[in-house]
Amino acid sequence: MPIRLLLLSLCLSLLLDTATVRAATSLQITDEAIATYVPRHGRIRPVIAVLGENRMTELVDFVVPYGILKRADIAEVLAVAPEPGTIKMLPALSFATDASTAEFDARYPQGADYLIVAATHHNDDPSLLTWIRAQASKGATVLGICDGVFSLTHAGLLDGRRATGHWYSASERRAQFPQTQWLEQRRYVVDGAMISSSGVSAAMPVSLALVEAIAGQARAQQLAAELGLPDWSAAHDSRPFTLNRADYLTLAGNWLAFWAHETLAIPVHTGVDEIALALTADAQARTYRSQVLSIATAPLVTRSGLRLIPDRAHSEPRMRSLSIANGPASHALQQALENIANRHGPATARLVALQLEYPSPYLGPVSPP
Repeated sequence: MPIRLLLLSLCLSLLLDTATVRAATSLQITDEAIATYVPRHGRIRPVIAVLGENRMTELVDFVVPYGILKRADIAEVLAVAPEPGTIKMLPALSFATDASTAEFDARYPQGADYLIVAATHHNDDPSLLTWIRAQASKGATVLGICDGVFSLTHAGLLDGRRATGHWYSASERRAQFPQTQWLEQRRYVVDGAMISSSGVSAAMPVSLALVEAIAGQARAQQLAAELGLPDWSAAHDSRPFTLNRADYLTLAGNWLAFWAHETLAIPVHTGVDEIALALTADAQARTYRSQVLSIATAPLVTRSGLRLIPDRAHSEPRMRSLSIANGPASHALQQALENIANRHGPATARLVALQLEYPSPYLGPVSPP
C-alpha cells in the first residue's frame, strides 16, 4: 500500500464502518484460474513485461513477480519503465530497467504476451496509460499487482469487469470507478485477459498462478516449494485488514518520535536473492521509524538478473546493520515481522502486516462472519 495513503488516513474519520461494504462484495470465491498460455507470433517462450514507473514504484509489487517468473525460466522477462535508467522503488531500493517502453516496442513490435503492472505513485501518467492500452490492444494478458489496478482502471481496461486491489484503497476504488465490480475475500481475481491482485504480499501467489498457466502445475509446485509457499490459490480472509484506533496511535507515535528513528543498512552482493531482499527491505521500511539503505560499492546483478543500484558504497557507524534471513524467500517477510516486533513491539509489526496485507499472528483474532 502506498505509504502516503496511510498518512492521509490520519485525517479520516476513525468511525468509518466498512463491514457493510465488505459484506456486499465478498462473494463466494470462484475458480480464479488464469487461462493456459497459447503461443503467439511463433515465439518459443512468452514475453513478459514487468512495468514500473521511474519516479516511484512499489518495491514488492515489481520485484517479486520479476524474480519468480525469471526463476521459473519459462519466459523472456524484462523490467520496463517509460524512461531508460533507474526505477526508484518505494519504500526502499532502486533497480535499473532492462528496457524503456520505446526500446521494448522496438524489440517486440507485436507486444508482450503478459504485462505485469506494479503499483506506482503516478498511476494516471499519460505515457504509462497509453503504453498499457497499446499492449492490451496487441493481445497481452494484463495483470495489476496490488494498486497497480489503478493504472488498469485509468486506462479503461476494467470497465464492466471483476477486479480487486489493496484492502485500504477499496473505498477510493469504488468511488472513482463504479463501473468495475470490486471484490474482496480473495488474493487475486481473473476476468478473462485482465487479472488483479489484493495487497502487496499477494504478488507471490498470483505470480505462481501465472507460472502454472504458462508451464503447468508441476512447475508451479516445484517453484512454490523452493520459495516456501505452500499454496497459491485465490483464497484469502480480508476481515483482519482494518485500521483501529490503536493502529493510528502507533502510526502517529512512530512517525513523530524522530529521536527514535533509525537507518538500517543491508549489505548486498552479486547473486543476492532479490525476492527475500525486497520482502525484508519493504517490511523494515514501513515501520514509520526506519529508513532502509542497500550497501555495495558498485551496481550488481541479483540472482534473477535485476540490476540493483546501491544507495551507499559503505555503511556508517550510526547505521544499524541488517541481514537477509536465510531459507526460502517467502519466509523473509515473517522473519522481518518478528524482527520488527522484537525491536519496536507487536503493534508496529501489526501496522506493517496491515500495509502488506499479509496474514500474520500480529493481526490478532477476528470475529466470525
